[in-house]
Amino acid sequence: MFASGFLAGVALAILAYKGFTTITNSGSELIDPHRNVGRAIIISLVICFVVYLLVAIAVGSNLTVPEIVKAKNYSLAEAARPALGEYGMWFTIAIAIIATASGLIASIFAVSRMLAMLTNMEIIPHRHFGMPGTIQNHTLVYTVVLAAVLAAFFDLSRIASLGAILYLVMDIAVQWGVFRYLRDDIGANGAIVIGAIVADVVVLGAFIVLKASADPLIIVVAVGAIALIFALERLFLQRSRQHDHVTKSHSA
Repeated sequence: MFASGFLAGVALAILAYKGFTTITNSGSELIDPHRNVGRAIIISLVICFVVYLLVAIAVGSNLTVPEIVKAKNYSLAEAARPALGEYGMWFTIAIAIIATASGLIASIFAVSRMLAMLTNMEIIPHRHFGMPGTIQNHTLVYTVVLAAVLAAFFDLSRIASLGAILYLVMDIAVQWGVFRYLRDDIGANGAIVIGAIVADVVVLGAFIVLKASADPLIIVVAVGAIALIFALERLFLQRSRQHDHVTKSHSA
């Protein structure tokens, strides 16, 4: 039980490191991206590790495990109360709100940029619904609306759980695609890619087992969302191929 719980915790902790995707999705805006993207990713991972390690030490040294469980999302603020008092707690909450808002804005920008790129590659469909602006402006609106819907129907812990499942599944799919189709083109190390897939599968499996007993609705929603995405994407690609085939036939 301890091992599965620890691995499930790792699944949620992975979300703490997803911020480096903001860097990869903005690679074209960096100077000398072939050199600086890798450096930026490593630096961001190190900073993230240090910050979360300090937060864990601060919380763990001021609160007991039952107090951390009771405080949940406010554990850092509760940990600041004994040392800094009531004002320190509210100051910590304010800093956490600012950090969360900035991280949310950065993630929304990264996702909207990625969706715009996929739209331009004709991998996903797009409708502007009469909105002005570029494709990325439209995908930004869609991302915000979807985030608002999730916030309306799920609490923070459920959103994080759902995000962990979808993110790990996406990681596995991308890593398999790299290993199967792009390994030679980009010079990827096959052993590292397979190792990442195995690690993702182990963590995802433990997380699903734990959530299936504690909150099975999340598993149902995640499976339904994945199935719907795959089905719609397959339908879109089939129609795109048929349209391209008809267009080529008419031009010939």
